[in-house]
Amino acid sequence: MPGTRFGPRAILEASCQVEFYDEELDLEPYRIGIATLGPIEVDPLDPETALDRLEAVTLGLADQGVIPFTLGGEHSLTIAPVRALKQRYPGLSVLQLDAHLDLREQYQGTKWSHASVMRRVRELGIPTVAVGIRSVSKEEADYVHQEKAPVFLAREIRAQGLDVDAVLGKLTNPVYVTVDLDFFDPAYVPGVGTPEPGGATWEEGLKLLRAVCERRQVVGCDIVELMPLQGNHVSDFFAAKLANKMLGYLGLSPAESPRKRR
Repeated sequence: MPGTRFGPRAILEASCQVEFYDEELDLEPYRIGIATLGPIEVDPLDPETALDRLEAVTLGLADQGVIPFTLGGEHSLTIAPVRALKQRYPGLSVLQLDAHLDLREQYQGTKWSHASVMRRVRELGIPTVAVGIRSVSKEEADYVHQEKAPVFLAREIRAQGLDVDAVLGKLTNPVYVTVDLDFFDPAYVPGVGTPEPGGATWEEGLKLLRAVCERRQVVGCDIVELMPLQGNHVSDFFAAKLANKMLGYLGLSPAESPRKRR
């Protein structure tokens, strides 16, 4: 369903209703230092130029020692900050929380589709670890088997529990975290472009995000694919609350040096 382009604005608007204080962390996450940049104007008919612009902005932030936190929009944007951070952190890996593998060679005539973004990431030589997957094409299944790409399926998590140690064990250091909101069950987040039943709970998501921030150096992250629903702001607030939690967890992440965060 269309409408994810309105997601970033909805997250920022909903964030005005999120409490500053986080009872889990016993702190106010914003105090680690946050600045909100203005939206990056892009031409939806020219995705390559749009991604180049986002990559340049991200690289500039990374060179200042800032942790970029991108709000989308389509999941296709993830390739831009990942490309930028790969230049600064050659050992980068990507943790993907998602209902879909996004490993198609192309989709609907473009290789820059949201359904192909992780294929583009892996083509950079960056290892990826996918968690929460429950919708897969035959093409993607063949690719995973051929490449032996680490995938943690939602049905396996339901049957055996979320094995955080196993997930983190597949990641190199440092890590970029990309969260497609359809990772979560649509009972929690109905406002996504491609909802899939059988997703993660709020608690499972936070457990994994906190663990990766505590045990790996997280150098960038994004939240994508919010599709605001008219008259129903549950998904908007969920995404804003998740962003605030992630900011708090970033404060736990091991750092190579003192850094600002945006």
